[in-house]
Amino acid sequence: MNTDATATGLPRPRSATVFDGPDRAHARAYMKGIGFDDEALRRPTIGIANTWTEAMPCNFHLRGLAEHIKDGVRAAGGTPMEFNTVAVSDGVTMGTQGMKASLISREVIADSIELMARGYQFDAIVALCACDKTIPGCAMALARLDVPSVLLYGGSIAPGHWHGRDVTILDIFEAIGAHNAGEMTDEELHELEGVASPGAGACGGQFTANTMACAFEALGISAGGSAMVPAEGEDKPTVAEKVGELVIRVLAEDITPSKIITKESLENAIACVCASGGSTNAVLHLIALAHELGIELTIDDFERISRATPLYASLKPGGRFVATDLFAAGGVPVILKRLDDAGLLHRDQVTVTGATIGEVAEAAIEAPGQEVVLPVDAPLKPEGGLAILRGNLAPEGAVVKVAGTERRRQSGPARVFESEEECFRAVKDQQINPGDIVVIRGEGPVGGPGMREMLQVTAAIVGEGLGESVAMVTDGRFSGATRGLMIGHVAPEAAKGGPIAAIAEGDRITVDIDARSLEVDLPADVIAARIAAYDPPAPPPELRRGVMAKYAATVSSAAHGAVTS
Repeated sequence: MNTDATATGLPRPRSATVFDGPDRAHARAYMKGIGFDDEALRRPTIGIANTWTEAMPCNFHLRGLAEHIKDGVRAAGGTPMEFNTVAVSDGVTMGTQGMKASLISREVIADSIELMARGYQFDAIVALCACDKTIPGCAMALARLDVPSVLLYGGSIAPGHWHGRDVTILDIFEAIGAHNAGEMTDEELHELEGVASPGAGACGGQFTANTMACAFEALGISAGGSAMVPAEGEDKPTVAEKVGELVIRVLAEDITPSKIITKESLENAIACVCASGGSTNAVLHLIALAHELGIELTIDDFERISRATPLYASLKPGGRFVATDLFAAGGVPVILKRLDDAGLLHRDQVTVTGATIGEVAEAAIEAPGQEVVLPVDAPLKPEGGLAILRGNLAPEGAVVKVAGTERRRQSGPARVFESEEECFRAVKDQQINPGDIVVIRGEGPVGGPGMREMLQVTAAIVGEGLGESVAMVTDGRFSGATRGLMIGHVAPEAAKGGPIAAIAEGDRITVDIDARSLEVDLPADVIAARIAAYDPPAPPPELRRGVMAKYAATVSSAAHGAVTS
């Protein structure tokens, strides 16, 4: 047999070794038994890496969407072979020990897609993702494999409606705090929970899922205009079918991730995150993606780009609108057009369609009168939505989402907690006071293990009316839905001897956004002595073995993307 598909003439650089020739009769026999015929096995095999699950709304619809991708692949001359991987919902697991699995799942997703692709030697891959860690996990796998690939985001959920206004899942988290403070009844909370998540799709604000979807469209690994099409929108099946057709063209033209993902295209992705008020988790994920291709990307690149990039999009949690509004306004290409007009886009970077990102920006179709993305000369803020802080409390850096707060400085007494649960109990018992700076440690990549998000705590603080008077510092993470003066990713973490381990109750901490500093009012010798004396709580037995223990033993600092090696 030839290494080209007889019916189409398309290249089969990998699958021919699996299915061609007398020596591979056994492989063909297996596949024929489940419905693949000779013609199908002479075509390029396209792996459809799905992250479908029934355990959350974000990825709930992806099984159906994959069928449309497969239709497109077949129509264009390929043979699709779908497989699945894990997906952990940040929202469902938030505030529990289950959240420790979330960031770890990013590595498992990347590893499992890599293993499937290497095992079956697919000629090309479509990665179908939705919830937070499935998006970077898929992208990391595609970069690692470096075969012709396309990434498709499953799309955002529509907003819910409650008492005459749009609501998202963030409203539920903040409502829990309001309920605890006696400002919301049981009946009101129950009514809100019934409408806040009205179907399938990822969380509606510019939280982590939509942040990464926008970033990867700006990066070029997703097709221009595809990311913001809503999960249950009438156009989504058509987008999926076109992606199935596109991956065959990507295979024919040998457009691989390493030709798309460069230092310059990563900077385009960072600029999109900054311009859209995106999640602090983008720092972890883009650094991790760069690591897969040996590209040097550091938190200082985020600081540099954010300083130069205005905040153009008014998206929740810091703004007024949700992802479906951005789609109606014209989608990610409108943000790219603003960056291009401002001279902030590396416009010659190639995308998965073969067009340059500059051409994608030029082709943006902006809805007349839209208010989601502001004019280039009238941004929401002159700088982007992220800031990197350093100081004696975070020598390797920490991250804050400045798009979610108007406060630029706060100094106050530390309230120290050794876990998220310990802090949440204090918040629930209304033991946090205005002016406090809450410190949660032991939640870093190693200390968690897993670097949990703290949305349950931050949202409860906001819901109790303390959002503008309390700050938080943690070696853990924050959800993209978090708002307020919340500083995460403090590195080194407590478990690795970071200065956050030295803080005691009542120590004065100063957060200064303009100075980009995070300091505790202690002399260096006291910090060193306290770190030496720090005895972190021992993890429970179930976290000392299995995947959690493997992760803790191999994971890097948050400042380096929390990657494993």
